[in-house]
Amino acid sequence: MEALQRGGIQEDMVQYKLFLVQPQGSTLQQTEEHLTQLVEEILAKVAPLLIQYIWQHQSFNLKYHPEKGGVPAHIGGSIQFGDNVEDEWFIVYLLQQITEAFPDLAARVEDNDGEFLLIEAADYLPKWLNPDTSENRVFLYRGGLHILPSPSKSSPVGVSRDKVPTVAEATTLLTAHREVCQASPKVCSALRKRLEGYPEKIEGSLHRAHCFVPSGIAMVLTQRPDLIAPAVLAFYLRDPIDLQACRSFKTFPPHTRVLTSVTFTRCLYAQLQQQQFTPDRRSGFTLTPPSDPHYKAHELGMKLAHGFEILCSKCRLPSSEPDAPVSCNPQWKGFMESLKKNGFFRDEMDGSAHYRELTRSAENFFKQSVASKSSTLSPGEEVLQLLNTSSPLNLEEMKKQESQLPPEDSDSWLDITTQDLERMLEERSGGRADVGSQKSISSKQTQRVGGAEERRKEAEDDKEKEEAGYSLVAVSQGMKNFLNAMSSHEGAELPWSSSTQPFSFEPDSMASALDRLLGTTDELDSDDLDDEEDDDEEDDDEEDEVGSPGHAQMNGTDSLDGLRKYMDQMDQELMGTNIGQSFNVTNHNKAGLDNGGPHPSATDSFPTHEGMEETEEEIQPLDVDLNLVANLLESLSCQAGLAGPASNLLQSLGIHLPPNSDPS
Repeated sequence: MEALQRGGIQEDMVQYKLFLVQPQGSTLQQTEEHLTQLVEEILAKVAPLLIQYIWQHQSFNLKYHPEKGGVPAHIGGSIQFGDNVEDEWFIVYLLQQITEAFPDLAARVEDNDGEFLLIEAADYLPKWLNPDTSENRVFLYRGGLHILPSPSKSSPVGVSRDKVPTVAEATTLLTAHREVCQASPKVCSALRKRLEGYPEKIEGSLHRAHCFVPSGIAMVLTQRPDLIAPAVLAFYLRDPIDLQACRSFKTFPPHTRVLTSVTFTRCLYAQLQQQQFTPDRRSGFTLTPPSDPHYKAHELGMKLAHGFEILCSKCRLPSSEPDAPVSCNPQWKGFMESLKKNGFFRDEMDGSAHYRELTRSAENFFKQSVASKSSTLSPGEEVLQLLNTSSPLNLEEMKKQESQLPPEDSDSWLDITTQDLERMLEERSGGRADVGSQKSISSKQTQRVGGAEERRKEAEDDKEKEEAGYSLVAVSQGMKNFLNAMSSHEGAELPWSSSTQPFSFEPDSMASALDRLLGTTDELDSDDLDDEEDDDEEDDDEEDEVGSPGHAQMNGTDSLDGLRKYMDQMDQELMGTNIGQSFNVTNHNKAGLDNGGPHPSATDSFPTHEGMEETEEEIQPLDVDLNLVANLLESLSCQAGLAGPASNLLQSLGIHLPPNSDPS
């Protein structure tokens, strides 16, 4: 049902919409003109970021959408990010920058999981906010995250959690009560941490590698670096029918190979590098021995050539007539002025080599995003068109440039050690369970004033706190807190630690708790009551007596007595087995056993035939804490350092046990 409400967003696809918070046009035509103009201004604003970005599947796009199905007219789009989830978060960063630069716009973004911005900050959301109550409540406005609140005693502003606000109601509330709608600092901090590093992160996500590729591919990537993505995906998703076109290599013959520097994203490079592939002997591609220093360049180039050949084999040769220059488009002049205003050319001199390179990149972006037609070319057709319209290739000149290539990047980031994985998991969890102790430690570190004695004491305190993090007493107490915590029908909830949640006292809650504790009516747990079928039979026979308080108290006492007898009978039956030997008893019972006392095993204490009287030996009580810790440690040992139920539960409770250093 929720998927239908979101318009059926496909998997691995993000959808974004930009609404006018205060529509200026009174007519549909004026609104359309205003939004269409905003599209050009927005693309010119974010063009410096988009031109250098390589998308996994589809590039950022914006277009006008008329009013439909209760959704007002807006501008927006959608992209498929595939395996590179960073494309999705880059979209969020772009929307954040757009709403900051254009204050009259508010953005909504979602994928097939729904409000994924809330998923990122799920630990800090109010209890009432869930997937069923979050529709049309989450917006990016003026660069910040805003969540429409629900009315409460402290603030009547908001929309009832039982109601789904319309976009018009939401934008009106945003403008009228922006401070109230702003998300909490913890939620904003979680989103800010996820977007940390942009826009510098764009450059850090690229990987440059040397590849031996046919000269035609080297020329295409020089003019259109973004075409690397469809080529890698064509090879990555190949099938036997695709490889039939790679037996002859009509478009990119292997004898024209040259060494060139190719720019990938890290996701694309990993997809190409990790593929095991042996070329067909009829293709003409031969690989050097693995000991050759250029083996990796030959292997990468061979795979890349197969991807480009597969792309072109699926397309027919486009028209050889050259397209009209972009200067003929009436939008080009205004687009160039916006680029200069936003500092795209970086103070480069008009006519310089770098200026011409930036202009060519701007022209390609203008053709793809601003002045794109409805019948756009496929990536393979674009490759063939570039090959037909470009000047003849000078193979000798390209070979001379091999010695001037920039150094390639290290691919050591592909190898992740266990320490790196643990560090990433800790950063991802944010240390929520023991954030209080971390804050106290960090505050001490910032207040250090020097002195060897003070540093020694602080080091001892830090060590004690670290040891307390995996104390066996903390394991037992954490499990007790977890079992005693009250949870709803939606699932178990972890109890808040005193270090993470400040102490608060509510007199009304305390008074109601005391009333329930000291009240005249005895409240029994559901486990203490008899089956419903027995209660129904008693109701039919004794309907008049049920209403009296004395009868209710008597019925509750009988239920407890019956439960105790049932438990005693179970204990007697279990005493006749060896299961008791797998538990540890209390210390005073251990002392009794060591001094020659009777063994708690029931094989010697209870007769096995009926009719004999019950022995007077008392059942030895168990050391619950010791058994709990022993079983958890045994479970952790069986996990052999891998994820499992014991480690996951302890991690959720904020208990971090050290690795087992005893191989026995």
